Amino acid sequence: MNKKRLLKQVVSALEQLYENAVSAADRAYQSATDKENVAENKYDTLGLEAAYLAEGQSRRVAECEAALRSFQRLLASSEDETLPADEIGVGTLVVLRDHGEGVKCLLIGQLAGGLKVDLRDQSGSNEVMVITPSSPLGKALMGLGVDDQVDISSAGEKRCYIVTACY
Repeated sequence: MNKKRLLKQVVSALEQLYENAVSAADRAYQSATDKENVAENKYDTLGLEAAYLAEGQSRRVAECEAALRSFQRLLASSEDETLPADEIGVGTLVVLRDHGEGVKCLLIGQLAGGLKVDLRDQSGSNEVMVITPSSPLGKALMGLGVDDQVDISSAGEKRCYIVTACY
């Protein structure tokens, strides 16, 4: 897998999320400051609710911007390499296989956990999910290498994976 191409796709997806967040924050701000939302009595909370929404949306913008900057730094420091990594850390692309022969492709990032990107290459389509070192699986993977086994419990179910590749 081409890690640089993957990072470009992640940055592109995060740019789109950021733009959507800015647009939503702007709409929430406009609603919160609209003359129509001025309270007419003590039970009229529409303006207050709009202000809370605007605050939440502005926090979302900050989170999206931080995630975008984080992956832009990873992209700037990455090379066009497909060389294997010695151990898993932030910025590592990890391929896991479970005992049922299912394969998962994960990218370890500081932020944006849960973001999914579809990476198409010669072998077909691979969905790559971003996980963070603070997630249970991310925490268990940190420092491991190829052929290491990782066991985690999730939703009361124990899962076992083998690291088949890391870049």
